[in-house]
Amino acid sequence: MAKAIMVQGTMSNVGKSFVAAALCRIFKQDGFRVCPFKSQNMALNSYITNEGLEMGRAQVMQAQAAGIEPSVQMNPILLKPNSDTGSQVIVNGEVRGNMKAAEYYRRKQELVPEIKKAYHALEALYDIIVIEGAGSPAEINLKENDIVNMGMAKMADAPVLLVGDIDRGGVFAQLYGTLKLLGKDEQQRVKGLLINKFRGDKSILDTGLTQIETLTGVPVIGTLPYMRIDLDDEDSLSRRLSEDIHRHGYNSEKPVKIVIVRLPRISNFTDFSVFEQFEQVSVSYTESPAGLKNADLILLPGTKSTMSDLLWLRQSGLEAAIQKAAQQGVTIFGICGGYQMLGQEIRDPDNVEGGAYVKGIGLLPIVTVFEEKKHRTQVRGAFRKINGTLEKLTGMSFTGYEIHHGNTVRMQDRIRDNMQNCTQNGEAFGELSNGLLDGTQCQNIYGTYVHGIFDEDGVADAIVQALLEQKGLRMENTAHYDRETYRQQQYNLLADTVRNNMDMDRLYRILNRQ
Repeated sequence: MAKAIMVQGTMSNVGKSFVAAALCRIFKQDGFRVCPFKSQNMALNSYITNEGLEMGRAQVMQAQAAGIEPSVQMNPILLKPNSDTGSQVIVNGEVRGNMKAAEYYRRKQELVPEIKKAYHALEALYDIIVIEGAGSPAEINLKENDIVNMGMAKMADAPVLLVGDIDRGGVFAQLYGTLKLLGKDEQQRVKGLLINKFRGDKSILDTGLTQIETLTGVPVIGTLPYMRIDLDDEDSLSRRLSEDIHRHGYNSEKPVKIVIVRLPRISNFTDFSVFEQFEQVSVSYTESPAGLKNADLILLPGTKSTMSDLLWLRQSGLEAAIQKAAQQGVTIFGICGGYQMLGQEIRDPDNVEGGAYVKGIGLLPIVTVFEEKKHRTQVRGAFRKINGTLEKLTGMSFTGYEIHHGNTVRMQDRIRDNMQNCTQNGEAFGELSNGLLDGTQCQNIYGTYVHGIFDEDGVADAIVQALLEQKGLRMENTAHYDRETYRQQQYNLLADTVRNNMDMDRLYRILNRQ
């Protein structure tokens, strides 16, 4: 049976996902069959497996680090928040329904058999399982019947590494306080402390490290530097927004400005990460109309709550700003929920998002009707004849996945003046390998259901080149950009950094219970 090691944190966003990914890559490099596991993940960034099942993106990232195909067994429970007090509950990749937080808390013990079944299936296939916790194990109001932190450590009989974030301050209090709020048996499971996101001269930490080891009786096995690693997980949006380029907005030194609308329930924002690799492109997120000023490409992302986020767009003034930009010829691209918003109307007869009817932004001649059944599938296809700014995409291949409620149809009539140059039904954007059509295009307005559509070799390059040509420019760096090669380089950089700043002998002794 597989050996296990668990990564827990003093709070959310301390870097648990990256530490777990680093361990997956390190163990793989050292010749072990390794896989990730997280019993319960709360995230809007999800992924569809080959079987058409839904799981958290962080475990997909960790599986890629381990060099294996992602499986829902690595994340048997996924919670996708759809309000401030409730989530869609997904078990083994299938929707179980929507639950308020209190209801889920009462019923989560019913899911323990599913967690154990998934974990035991992985135990039989791998040498090592790297388990990730969630939030903090010291949330004393949630400790009873815990299934994702110490409760999971007990199920797997796993030693625990506790990660603290020094970049946010108070790391010694984080580590000490977390340990002291644990029960004695739980404290005994913590075999190593990790200080993450350190900037500066490590020698100034020496006295603190000695004291925290004395106070807790647990060794500090690593001080990890602040790493600028470009990999996707559920916390990656928070990381990107914390970087100066995003905090201060548009970099005026770069000729192309791509702006992503940061919806309240934004999901699958990793669709846009590829554009950050281009030297001539500034990528920023905005929650206000001012952020769209001088945009060359406006991206409307996916969302877990299309109708409520559309109303937010309307109330914030962003809808009017998007419509004005469209009239000025700015290229606008919507994916999934963003695609649905660009249409004429959204209807919800099955009460998927609370029922009723919402008028769309009105830039594409489509109507979306929500259906209770969620559409989940991996896809591949090719762009049809593309009109407008993005005509360079014509005939290019794409791959990705669809994950949405709702059926979208193109309308038979032109009903808005700003569509007067469109063909009568709009035009499909892409054709899938199964012969079905995807998306809609109208002048410089484009929409698709395919997440990951920009990741296929050459697609993002063609878009950036088209935007540059509008300004009379060409791409300066013409070297071929292979996203998969780049991703593997990032995993290796992550592993090398952690390996060089961690006591690896101690790590293996912890893993082997020595």
